[in-house]
This record gives sequence, structure tokens and C-alpha cells, in this order.
Amino acid sequence: MRLAYVSLPGRGANDRFLAAIAGRAQAAGLRLAGTVQTNPRREGRIKCDMDLRVLPDGPVLRISEDRGDGARGCRLDAGVLEAAVLGVAAALPGADLLLVNKFGKQESEGRGFAPLIAEALSRGIPVLAGVNGLNLPAFRAFADGIATPLPADEAMVLDWCRAACAPHPA
Repeated sequence: MRLAYVSLPGRGANDRFLAAIAGRAQAAGLRLAGTVQTNPRREGRIKCDMDLRVLPDGPVLRISEDRGDGARGCRLDAGVLEAAVLGVAAALPGADLLLVNKFGKQESEGRGFAPLIAEALSRGIPVLAGVNGLNLPAFRAFADGIATPLPADEAMVLDWCRAACAPHPA
């Protein structure tokens, strides 16, 4: 099983890094399923929006709820996240690699992309995930010792992707 993750410090760092990896991996001919996230800001708003682009070529889904600047707590629209999961599931059979932008709270609780990560691994499809520090213990428990941490180095992560996607003897 081939499972790797990046966990970069700083708000949005995993998102930007994995979006760049997705672009370079697709340019190198890898067929991706998964998601990359952007966090656009709207003028006059304190909090950014959260948009997911379903790989390989869309759609883009807004996964954040606009609850106003004073709102506290999670702004994730779990229903839209599940729609993204369905879109990724449809692309998974033709993919060389599953890229999951964030192993987050939903995944920590066994929802979101967690079942799809397990399905990809059971099919022999390698998985690259972004994990923030808060969810790292839950991810490590989920991965049960099989996940490889990767550095914040695009060339090294792309090398891992190419090697993971190369045919392996049965």
C-alpha cells in the first residue's frame, strides 16, 4: 500500500503546495482523482471562502458556509463535501493517484474522504494527502503505520508520486 502525506505549517500552506503538485503531476501525464482547495477572499470579509476543485478537471465546489464574520466554529458544508467525494469516487477507477487536499475533522471521524482513501488503497491506487497538525494524530491512527511523511519539497513529492504510480510487480 502506498500512502503518503504532507503536513506544512501555516494557514493554507498544504492547499497551495498540493495544488502545485496536482498541476505538475497532471502535466507529467499522471491521471489524478481527488481535490485541491483554494481559499479566495472576498472584499469586506474577515474569513476566506473554501473552494474545492474536483480532479481531474472540475467542477469547483464551495464547501464553506457563509455564516457571517462573527460566526465561530466549523464553516464546512458537509453536504457539499460529500458531493465532492461522490465526484472523486466517479473518477477513481481511471486514476493513477488519489490526491486528498485535507484529511480533516470529517475524515478523522470516518466520514468525508476516509472511505475513499481506504478504497483507493485496496485497489492499489496510491494516495497523497494533506494533513494539518491538529488532525495529524487522527491521520496516523487511520493510517496504522503505513503512511510516509513527505517534506515540503515539490521535486521530492513528485518523485514519490511517479514512483508510487509506476507499475509494481504483483
